[in-house]
Amino acid sequence: VSDVINMIDPPEEVVITVEDKLPTILCDRTWMEQIFQNLMSNAVRYMDKPKGQITIGCTEESGYWKFSVADNGPGIESRYYDNIFQIFQTLKPRDELESTGIGLSIVKKIVESQRGKIWVHSKVGVGEHILFYCT
Repeated sequence: VSDVINMIDPPEEVVITVEDKLPTILCDRTWMEQIFQNLMSNAVRYMDKPKGQITIGCTEESGYWKFSVADNGPGIESRYYDNIFQIFQTLKPRDELESTGIGLSIVKKIVESQRGKIWVHSKVGVGEHILFYCT
């Protein structure tokens, strides 16, 4: 994850924190990097707070690792939870914020190809929390 943080090079006003030590797991490194790159890049891109905070975490649950990327950005209304993972979907007009609308759909495709699941919890104005696991 530290390589991905260096790669996306967040602005000074956005702090990315990794909770505890993430586990060493047997997986496709490129896929895992792509997942974290897309999730963190989105969190940075849509950050609307003067001091952005992104937190990466992981917990063990029922024999698998559940990863999370949480931020204090604008959040997402629950009616858009499914839409954000659809290809070419953005919640802001493209003339307002440059985005292809494919990042989260790629993440979902990778996670599901590994028999995993991805979902979001969010509160408008407070931030979002994207969680995923792969088996």
